[in-house]
Parts: sequence; C-alpha cells; structure tokens
Amino acid sequence: MSSSTTRKIDKLVPFADIKSQDHLLHDEIILAFQDILEHSCFVLGPYVEQFETAFARATGTKHCVGVNSGTSALHLALICAGVERGHEVITVPMTFIATAWAIRYVNATPVFVDVDPKTFTMDVNQVEAKITNRTKAILPVHLYGQPADLAPLQAIAERHGLALIEDAAQAAGATYFDRSVGSFGQCGCFSFYPGKNLGAYGEAGAVVTNDDAIAKRVRALRDHAQSERYHHQELGFNYRMDAIQGAVLGAKLNLLEYWTDRRRQIAERYNEQLSGLPLRLPKESPERQHAWHLYVALHPERDRIRSALARRDILTGMHYPVPLHLQNAFNDLGYKRGDFPVAERVANEGFSLPMFPDLSLSQQDLVVDALYETCREPIEFQI
Repeated sequence: MSSSTTRKIDKLVPFADIKSQDHLLHDEIILAFQDILEHSCFVLGPYVEQFETAFARATGTKHCVGVNSGTSALHLALICAGVERGHEVITVPMTFIATAWAIRYVNATPVFVDVDPKTFTMDVNQVEAKITNRTKAILPVHLYGQPADLAPLQAIAERHGLALIEDAAQAAGATYFDRSVGSFGQCGCFSFYPGKNLGAYGEAGAVVTNDDAIAKRVRALRDHAQSERYHHQELGFNYRMDAIQGAVLGAKLNLLEYWTDRRRQIAERYNEQLSGLPLRLPKESPERQHAWHLYVALHPERDRIRSALARRDILTGMHYPVPLHLQNAFNDLGYKRGDFPVAERVANEGFSLPMFPDLSLSQQDLVVDALYETCREPIEFQI
C-alpha cells in the first residue's frame, strides 16, 4: 500500500465503525466461539438463553425471546396480537420497509399516519382518525433511536382495544420517562443487525414482552411451532437465533450503557457545534432518552452537501430516501406524493452524519468544519 493511500485512510471519517467496538470484546468472544465449537451447540442453547435473560432484565420485561432478525420479531408479534387477513395496522411511512413487510406477512393492511415534525416519530394527533372497525394494532417506530410518544399511544390503544407493538429496531438503550422502550407495548421488537447500537455478527432480533402466554407462543413459533419435539400445533417458522449471535450479544450488552452515553455525548456536541448552521438538527424531547442510533440533519440541498463531505473523505448515510407510501411495493394502497408531507420532507432532505461510540473529537471536528464550509446560505424550515 502506498504512503498516499495510507494517509487517505487515516484521514477518512467513516459513517460507522463496527470494528472498533468489537476490538474491545475480541478475546471474550473468541473464547465463546471456541466453547460453541467444542460443544457443537450452534442453534439456540445456553448462550442464547443467557442473553435472553440479560436483555429482559435490561429492558425491564419478564421475557425476551431471541429470533433471527428484527423483521421476524415484528412478524411474530403481529401473529400473537391476532392480526390477520382483513385487519389494519396503523404505522408510519418514515421507517425501514421491514416495519410494513411484517404487516403484509400476516396479510393485513398497513395504514400510515405522518410523523411528528419535531421528533420524526408517529404523530399521535393523527392516529385516532385512522382507526376503523378493521384496525387491530398500532405499530409506532422509535426512529433513529428516538422513542415515540408512548403514553398517549398506550391510552389510544387501551381506549379502542388495540394491541400496541413497539418497533424498537433502532432503539436499544433508549428510554421513555426513564423506562426502557419495548416495555410499554404488548410486545417490543428489536433488531440486532451488525450496524445497530447492539449489533450481532450477522442477523438477529428479539421480542420482549410481559405476557407469559405470548412469550410461550413466540418461543414455539420461532422453532417450527413445536410444543414438544416433532409435535407442531400451528404454522411455525424457522426464526431461531444462532448460538454465536447469542454469545456476541451477551458480551456486547455489558457495554451498551457506556456506548449509549458516548453516543449522547457526541450528539450533544453536534448540536452545540452545528447550531449556527442552516441545518434542521434533530431534537430530543425532555421525557425521552434518545439512543442516537443515527444523527439525522435536514437541508434542502442534501445531495450537494453529502457529495461535498464525501470529497473530504467524510462518509454519510440516508435513512430513508423513499418513504413507504411511495414505494412501488405499496402502490396498491393508493397513497400519493403529498399525503405525508413531513415524512416526504425528511426523505428528501435528511442525511445521517458519522455516529459511533469511538468517534473522536478530531473526527467530529472534521465533520463540523466541513459542514461550515459547505452550508453557507441561510434557509427557512417549515417543519
């Protein structure tokens, strides 16, 4: 490798840095891998059980059931809520598409409401107007790590006899009134995709719940709906968590609180350093502790800014450039451009700055300096 190439890599500010997190736990995880190999227990088993116990404790819930992805967690939670063909589930268009896939997997219809212009989570003021006699559940998303406004959503769900299912895929470590997300709804659904705040070494997810019957059913459903070996009570799925993922997640869980604190410090410094720029910066509501999975700013010239940062070796992301109601996969729902203006504004203008626990002050300064060089003209925000 040439010296010029080495210097370029050294100056690069990555969007995320999974490797630096994993380095801290290398020896512990290698020992766990060796133990799994020695005992040839590759699916479920003691490492998954230990993680389930620890994550239930961390989320303040009675039960955690490990599965193979956050998408699977949502699917099983909807099944346990009794959602099926002919039903509707209220959710948001500003999320990763897996939120709505799960609704379609149970042959139900996603019904979208716009997101709040301050938090980008479900606008609770729009929910009750969308409830019909076909509505079975409300599925808020804790977007970018910011908890949705759960208290009024709980009240609405209880008033109308609906299940509240939390999509907490991006929000491990987040709290609402000092209580962990995932513990408010009938079920909380987490993703442990490698890039998440609590990430596996592959695909993994979990359902948390305080309902004994739901936990028992989810455990069966993830394992081909076996009540006992080779006895199947209903349609089941192969949604089991691998032992290796249980071991990795168990080791990483011990550092989640520290990593969340670091993300909060980085986000606070971004807010302070960037406050003089014509950017729409993310806002944290006082009753919510944001997990800062992503730090998403808005600017109408988003693409120009991202390109300018890339030329300075600063990598950014987009989450998400096409809201769900404008995805071709959901054309049959009949939505059109303009139906959800806040979600569309976020999709058109939002970009994610580098955010990971080991982001250094010097790296963050490079990001801030580049933005000051790039964002010069004042703009007016309508949301």
